[in-house]
Amino acid sequence: MDTKLFAGHAVRRLRRGHALTQAAMAAALGISPSYLNLIERNQRPITAALLVALSERYGFDARTLAASEPGGGIDPMRRRLADPLFADLALDRGDIAEWLASAPGGAEAFARAFDRLGGGGAGVAVADPAVEARAAIERWRNHFPDLDAQAEALADELRQSGGDPAAAMADRLRVRHHLSVRLLPVETMPDHLHRTDLHARQLQLSERLDPASRSFAMARTLGHVEARAEVEALVRGAGLTDRTAEQWLRRHLHGYFAAAVMMPYARFLRACEATGYDIALLGRRFGAGFEHVAHRLTTLHRVGARGLSFCMLRLDRAGQVSKRFAGASQSPLVEGTPCPLLGAFDAFARGGETIVQCVDPEEGGRWLTLARTVTPPGALAGEVRARFVVMLGIAAEQASGLAAARGLDLAAPGVPVGPGCRACTRIACPQRSAPPLARAMRIDEREGGLTPFAFAGD
Repeated sequence: MDTKLFAGHAVRRLRRGHALTQAAMAAALGISPSYLNLIERNQRPITAALLVALSERYGFDARTLAASEPGGGIDPMRRRLADPLFADLALDRGDIAEWLASAPGGAEAFARAFDRLGGGGAGVAVADPAVEARAAIERWRNHFPDLDAQAEALADELRQSGGDPAAAMADRLRVRHHLSVRLLPVETMPDHLHRTDLHARQLQLSERLDPASRSFAMARTLGHVEARAEVEALVRGAGLTDRTAEQWLRRHLHGYFAAAVMMPYARFLRACEATGYDIALLGRRFGAGFEHVAHRLTTLHRVGARGLSFCMLRLDRAGQVSKRFAGASQSPLVEGTPCPLLGAFDAFARGGETIVQCVDPEEGGRWLTLARTVTPPGALAGEVRARFVVMLGIAAEQASGLAAARGLDLAAPGVPVGPGCRACTRIACPQRSAPPLARAMRIDEREGGLTPFAFAGD
């Protein structure tokens, strides 16, 4: 609540969309043209009274502010401009802030082009669908308010029926959509964890799936039939140029909806605050796995009811990242190759244990990280399957109330960490023979059909 809201780019876009001069809009809002000019140049924050006036006069939706900051804001733009290609320009934070304020459209165009080309790299323009899809997600800071609201309403309807949430979802699929849920033995579904048989009107689930993954599959199927229009509108609005990127974004949004049904926003946020964001307890309360809860913690950015700002990585033993979400955290931990000093790498030797660590990134700030191994959906005890670690990060100044931080001195120096060797991602290094996301996706395809933007259990 103490953070000042600068939204000059959004106000300027609104004014130009209505073909108004600054003097005309200022007169309509009851403020001076000079004050409006300062707001548009991000030299004055936008007030609550002005937000109300813009909403009443022009139908302005304040929820769009989270998605409208050019290039995701100053910090993401700084990370893009940290590429060696721009090293000689010596741009500082003030230069970038002035650029975003004076030419937001140009800054957004640069960000999209940079992300589309895979972040540059020796001038080689290699389009990466994963980078493009992730850029679309980060423009919304991984919070999609309309999907969240619809999922929350659906969860409330399911709750009214009483009893087990999974049973309520199965009943809704059967009664409203004529899809029965059937649990099948592994001999019948040796190559699938779940599938929809429209001929038999069945959602078929493998007995290998744990209860949380079964619930997720049912919630995701409900999203396919009840939130299809909203998902398609978001995909079209992203303006992606690659069909694969569209598929990944679409899959992420359906997973987002499913997680929001299992962990409806208001109830989940209250539980987070009451438990100190105790991930294990939250998983028990909402019938979700560690990775489900970790995903959900990166999405709590509703206007007027924000949670803490978490970022998330999922990586394998070689440090290949298959999921990365900055959300509203603007954390440097999600960019580049993970530093081997991160506790996430220790977690592989301590399966099932949550590793808590304070780190000091080279870019500045102090972060608390929580890391734990996760097993792909459908894995059975004793099987040799690809395993990953999910790591959450949060700024130390926000972490004092966390259950995981009890007994820690958050003011003490943390472990110094930095990005892994950037050069080895640009040369034919044996450890980097394929792009990290491509390698991770191939692993995921063997382990149940996941993509870099699919939720656990998908």
